[in-house]
Amino acid sequence: MPPLDVSLVNWIVMAIGAVIMGFSKTSVGGLGSVTVAIFALTMPTRESTAAVLLLAIVGDVVAVATIGRHASRPLLLRLIPGVIPGLILGSLFLAWVDDVTLQRVIGGVLAVSLLIQLWSRRKPAEPSDPDAQHPAQHWVAAGSSGLAAGFTTMTANAGGPVMALYLLAARVDKHRFIGTNAWFFAVVNLIKVPFSASVGLFPWHTLLLVATLAPVVLVGTWFGRRFAHRISQAAFERITLITSLFAATFLLLR
Repeated sequence: MPPLDVSLVNWIVMAIGAVIMGFSKTSVGGLGSVTVAIFALTMPTRESTAAVLLLAIVGDVVAVATIGRHASRPLLLRLIPGVIPGLILGSLFLAWVDDVTLQRVIGGVLAVSLLIQLWSRRKPAEPSDPDAQHPAQHWVAAGSSGLAAGFTTMTANAGGPVMALYLLAARVDKHRFIGTNAWFFAVVNLIKVPFSASVGLFPWHTLLLVATLAPVVLVGTWFGRRFAHRISQAAFERITLITSLFAATFLLLR
């Protein structure tokens, strides 16, 4: 049942976005950009970032519970120092720009994220010990990656590709990649809540909307865990890249 100030059609469209969000949390995370685009187009852009954040946290809980045990603690500790400044910069940016500009920025971030993903797939990475001193794991590289991820996730909930690039460069294996990513965004998204609240992004109708969509996210996580076993990684990533391209293009040209 949608909130009183949301039409049934818009609620259904956002419910689809919520399913996609849950789906992305328990499989390949790139599809989350589609949810960002859907919400930015169906509600005020500023409030959409807060709604997507809260729905993402619902998915984070499931992701950490199911795959978080594979996380690399050293990688997480190196990333954290850069995240807080990135979140602060992103919060200031949100307080400064208007809805139209923010929508264009979200589209631009998604487009840049897509290019990052394409660049990172130029050649396959070879897994290695995640605790070894690979150049990408240096404190400077980790700090700059944390800064970029903090800013992009605060402004557009689109820090996933930045993290993907960092973890691919660090040559971690698939299990540590997914587990570290799950814990990183679980922690970062919780940290983002007071920043979003400080710029007034949690009006009561947004909270009510999220309450009606949270169960839908859980449905998405259920499908994501099962679908991931039925399709190859390469095929799923191609689908993610195509949908991200459409989402970014639509936001930039709207």
